[in-house]
Amino acid sequence: MHAVELVKPDGRPMTLYARAPLPEGLQAPSPFPDPLASGAHLRWHPLRGEWVTYAAHRQGRTFLPPPEYNPLAPMTDPANPTEVPVGPWDIAVFENRFPSLGGFVCAPPDMIVPTAPAQGRCEVVVFTQDRTASLASLPLDHIELLLGVWGDRTRRIGSEAAVQYVLPFENRGAEVGVTLHHPHGQIYAYPVVPPVPARMQQMAGEHFDRHGRGILAQHIAAERRDGVRMLYEGPHAVAFVPVCARYPYEVWIAPIEPVEGFAQLSDAVRADLARALKTVLMKFDKLWDRPFPYLMAWYQAPTDGVPHPESHLHAQIWPPYRTRDRLKYLAGTELAAGFFAMDALPEEKARELQQVEVSIA
Repeated sequence: MHAVELVKPDGRPMTLYARAPLPEGLQAPSPFPDPLASGAHLRWHPLRGEWVTYAAHRQGRTFLPPPEYNPLAPMTDPANPTEVPVGPWDIAVFENRFPSLGGFVCAPPDMIVPTAPAQGRCEVVVFTQDRTASLASLPLDHIELLLGVWGDRTRRIGSEAAVQYVLPFENRGAEVGVTLHHPHGQIYAYPVVPPVPARMQQMAGEHFDRHGRGILAQHIAAERRDGVRMLYEGPHAVAFVPVCARYPYEVWIAPIEPVEGFAQLSDAVRADLARALKTVLMKFDKLWDRPFPYLMAWYQAPTDGVPHPESHLHAQIWPPYRTRDRLKYLAGTELAAGFFAMDALPEEKARELQQVEVSIA
């Protein structure tokens, strides 16, 4: 992995990554002339016992690409301003222009509930220069590079004293909102361990203390023995529709053996994990014969400098579809109670995905 550090005209840092050495003289562009500004802050939710971030400046951010935008136009076309430069890079990482965390961190206001500065980081990860591509269409060594980039970002951001948890994720498709023309994801670095990974860490820690083994490693072993919902099983990584899926076509992807995070992946495990990820995403697209919208989040250990043998790097992917012709949205029991109601069995959806044949060179 090769990397070069740049600074955008508006002051935001950018890192370019590539599979081959990068030349000198690369310039980081920005469609925004003004410096980054945010001023977000946190407020305490007394009934849920968790922080909420408030970033009112995001009301002015872009949402969908402008309709006149030509994705095939050269990146040097002034009519198509871009966040990414010209050059032989493969992956670009830069700070979000409209961050919910980090940016200009100001003193929080005095409120009737506790408040705190919105420390942290929000980064955009552009997967490729090809604006017509998708993560599923990238070659395996490019996806391996992305996994390595996530590891490098976790090391860098996680070493900051204010950061306790680093979450890479991808919102794919107009159905979940896009603000950049290139295939891309984001990295959020939080000043606390957020509620969902905190709950999973609690469950994993309690299980490890009782059994001396990770809870996800035990579950992966059980899914492999059962075999009914497996979508990919390689020498080092697996992908499956979990028996406890809360969404139709929900898929988990993970190394077979526990790994705390991307930074700890060996070359062999990273390569097999890339193959598992590509297999799943290709199946999604081929099942519907269209680009498949989803939210993909990667969970790893907190970045608090303490060993976490209970942690197990893995992705959870949640597509929005319930059936082939109707979108799935959260309902009252799910939003209000956090109690998910599934009207499709995981085994049925696993069979659909298992029947989709894909070929990876």
